[in-house]
Amino acid sequence: MTYSAIAPIVLLILSNVFMTFAWYGHLKFGHKALWIVVLASWGIAFFEYCLAVPANRIGYGFYTAAELKTIQEVITLAVFAVFSLFYLGEKFTVNHLIGFSLICAGAFFIFRGPIR
Repeated sequence: MTYSAIAPIVLLILSNVFMTFAWYGHLKFGHKALWIVVLASWGIAFFEYCLAVPANRIGYGFYTAAELKTIQEVITLAVFAVFSLFYLGEKFTVNHLIGFSLICAGAFFIFRGPIR
């Protein structure tokens, strides 16, 4: 695999870690004022953008825009599943597994190419 194939995936994984904390990390701090968590989340999201924008710039051309978005969504689900288990302490159920599997099946069709 080439740099243009691997770098976007690595950068998207890292960016999704930041974005997951930006969007959901504050849930453990329900006692904090909303404006504080909004500002903190915005600050964390800045770093997500610093990784996601280069990921898409580097990857576009090797991947189509639809493929890049699909990669990002699958990574988002994987990162979120780990985050919700270990950070939020939520349970991962069979329903989650089925739902995420169906989304991954959709990703398969994006990468498969046109059906003839």
